[in-house]
Amino acid sequence: MLNIKRGYVKIDRMQTPQEKIENWLKNLQKSPIFMVVVGLFFLFLFSLNMFFTYVKPNEFAVKQVKIGLKRGIQEKVYGTGLHFMIPGFEVFHIFPKDLQVFDLTSFRNTASSRFIDKAAHIQTSDGFFVDVDVSVIFRIEDPLKVINTLGAGELYFINGILPKAEPALKETLGTLTTEEFYNPFLRVEKMTAAKEKLKKELAEKGIGVEHVVIRYFRYSSEIQKNIEEKKLKDQLVFKNKAEARAAMEQAALAKIVEEGEAIVKVEHEKGAAYMVKRNSEKELYVRTKHAQGDLLIKKAEAYKTKLKNRALKGIGSENLVGLEMAKVLEGVEVIVLPSDGQYGVNPLNLEKTRVMFD
Repeated sequence: MLNIKRGYVKIDRMQTPQEKIENWLKNLQKSPIFMVVVGLFFLFLFSLNMFFTYVKPNEFAVKQVKIGLKRGIQEKVYGTGLHFMIPGFEVFHIFPKDLQVFDLTSFRNTASSRFIDKAAHIQTSDGFFVDVDVSVIFRIEDPLKVINTLGAGELYFINGILPKAEPALKETLGTLTTEEFYNPFLRVEKMTAAKEKLKKELAEKGIGVEHVVIRYFRYSSEIQKNIEEKKLKDQLVFKNKAEARAAMEQAALAKIVEEGEAIVKVEHEKGAAYMVKRNSEKELYVRTKHAQGDLLIKKAEAYKTKLKNRALKGIGSENLVGLEMAKVLEGVEVIVLPSDGQYGVNPLNLEKTRVMFD
């Protein structure tokens, strides 16, 4: 861009978008409108903080009207979000929704919500005292009951849990002896009883008890020593009884093993005897069948001989005898014999033929 002014030339260059924005902001800051906008913004923040209360997701609130027609605690319970109030006239009392922990302990626990710097002092049924570290885990179920019976803020710890916790523990745990404190099953039973008692007493105040937990308990050093010595003696007696029972069971086991081995041997002998018996029966059966077969063969041969003799006695027996005798003369090539006269040869005359051929 050229600007000609009385004898000289001025050249204006083009501005970038960033430079334009910066110039606009500078001009805006110099403007009275900007100051008004900033003032209104801070006024809005101040009024937001002053006229509204924010209730977090893990909280709920109860409104109290201090000045007005309907003064006192209102019946509505407010949940998460921004809620309008008139400063000086109304106030919100906020209570937590999540679990709370109340400790009776001699050891400080920074993770706990609240604690009393002393343990529960319990007198056992046999007259000794035990210091018990206890945690009461609870939640606020009805903030209206809490604020109406116990007060606002965190008075539910001081006015609600503290006055009820130790008496309930003394009433339930006090029925145990010093030795029974070592029994975890009995301790759990008494913890459950203490929880139910606290739950019943605090329910009408809007507090729900979830758990009562015994974390640690301590006797005096002398009582602790006596209990430990007695426990060691009891454990030694129990150990000896257990070893005696183990020896008896071992002997019974050995006896059972011996009886089992004897039974196995007897059964083996029975099996061997049965096998011999079956083999004998098998051999007897085979011999019997062989003898029966031989007898049948002998009978058949005798019957054959009988039939043959019977045939020899019948017609043509002489010819049959001659044929048999011819078999005797098979080795003779040629013999010329007279067939008549005193020395004639009749091959059918067996006796004469036998004498002739010796």
